Amino acid sequence: MSGTAVMRFRQPSVLPGFGIALGFTLVYLSGIVLIPLAAMILKSAGLGWAEFWRIVGDPRTLAAIRLSFGASLLAASINAVFGVLLAWVLVRYSFPRRRLADAMIDLPFALPTAVAGIALTTLYAPNGWIGQFLATLGLKVAYTPIGIVIALTFIGLPFVVRTVEPVLREFDREAEEAAATLGATRRQTVFRVILPSLLPAILTGYALALARSIGEYGSVIFIAGNIPYVSEITPLLIVIRLEEFNYAGATAIAAVMLAISFSMLLIINLIQAWSRRRFGHDG
Repeated sequence: MSGTAVMRFRQPSVLPGFGIALGFTLVYLSGIVLIPLAAMILKSAGLGWAEFWRIVGDPRTLAAIRLSFGASLLAASINAVFGVLLAWVLVRYSFPRRRLADAMIDLPFALPTAVAGIALTTLYAPNGWIGQFLATLGLKVAYTPIGIVIALTFIGLPFVVRTVEPVLREFDREAEEAAATLGATRRQTVFRVILPSLLPAILTGYALALARSIGEYGSVIFIAGNIPYVSEITPLLIVIRLEEFNYAGATAIAAVMLAISFSMLLIINLIQAWSRRRFGHDG
């Protein structure tokens, strides 16, 4: 068949420039994400299974992993509740200094993490502005796992608020009015009409806050106290192994964090996809 005939039967691309864009995307994704991750996995695989599990099974490593993921899950769960409440207030109510409050929610995005950690430590230290009152009640926040949860809650809050807010703005008020017309109470309307529609957005914000919390370093190390087996997070332990020139140990711990993080996010995404099908919402 001649070249003219081939050109005659070739279908035009639905998306102009798709081939070039796809190629650039794959090259960029490979250079930024895939190649570094593959190098980390290959480095940890070179240890052998016995050495790998010896490093991962070390009590100090297990304690750091439990603390990092446990604190991240708790902080993301707190943000999933209060982030929705904040988004609701910002969308449904008008009040003085509303724009100021709206801008303050984005503060963790702009504030350097080290500055956030120092500020939180100053507030919650035993002699801090808030910590001194908590100390009289026998509560210690700074240099404990509680301080880690507070730091992770602080940096993860905007992800939930900014994910839920636009969906809530576009929510059809007629559905609420129809529910009220049919005799539904305000609580029934919230839990049976509004929240199911917001669920995909809430799960997306939860996943983003969780992903940010798992790898957070700067805002945590100042308030954590960094006590092994008590308040030492996994990212800090990786840095310690690197400073000891134990690159194999650092990559082994990082590989475990990658596997757990990927599994958790995969589960959340599956639940999110199910909720979209269940409630007929596209997020």
